[in-house]
Amino acid sequence: MFDDPLFTFTLLAVLVVLVILLIGLGGFAGGGAFNKKHANRLMRYRIIAQFIAVILILGVVWWRGSGN
Repeated sequence: MFDDPLFTFTLLAVLVVLVILLIGLGGFAGGGAFNKKHANRLMRYRIIAQFIAVILILGVVWWRGSGN
């Protein structure tokens, strides 16, 4: 499973989403200047990263379902 490059990229994309989400939650919980300055940018990055992760997940499901 880990020798499949598509699975590896998918796992990496999911981890990137998790890191962005945790940074955003930490900034939101702390409030202050960091949250005001970076909250919207982090939200945009998370949405883009989630889109890429979902596309990769669908690709893995399709690839595995087609018997390859």
